Amino acid sequence: MEQLRQTPSQTVGPFFAYGLTAEQYGYPYDSLMNHSLVSPDTPGERIYITGRIVDGNNVSITDALIELWQADPQGQYRTSPIEHNTAAQTDRGFLGFGRMGTGTLPDGQFKFTTLKPGAIGDGSAPHINVLLLMRGALLNLYTRLYFSDEPAANAQDALLNAVAPERRATLLAHREEVNGETRYVFNIHMQGSNETVFFSL
Repeated sequence: MEQLRQTPSQTVGPFFAYGLTAEQYGYPYDSLMNHSLVSPDTPGERIYITGRIVDGNNVSITDALIELWQADPQGQYRTSPIEHNTAAQTDRGFLGFGRMGTGTLPDGQFKFTTLKPGAIGDGSAPHINVLLLMRGALLNLYTRLYFSDEPAANAQDALLNAVAPERRATLLAHREEVNGETRYVFNIHMQGSNETVFFSL
């Protein structure tokens, strides 16, 4: 009996960016998730997570997809389902999940609107979970964003402290005040001397 040969491996992308964030790219389809992890009337002070995904030559990757998943300021993850992006217009609760492609803002930037997460109660410092999809990657890539202005909490975080000391800085987002906005800049380096730490889940 003839055996079929294994199907060749395929990379994830670049179609995920415009396929999963269609509205951002001007397609007439609703996106379940977008760049905002909060509804317009969710109470709390807004912060903005900004940055770029760059290759080993510090060139922006403009067809990647980045997802953020985080707890709310009280350290609680959302457990109720998000059925449609219109929920963001009516639900005062915290959505806690966002998705954005890197192909529409200048220089491949991303910019998310959210609230700063609280500690989740297991000894972890406030953090945001980050997932990447892009061409050339056979698997999803996972990392974490920690806040540079939380030094005491970061010093107690078991996962962060499992990373070699000289590489922990690649997981820190740095606070800036720009035009009245509180921004945390988190650039993700795929290669090179500043390569971001990724985790195997």
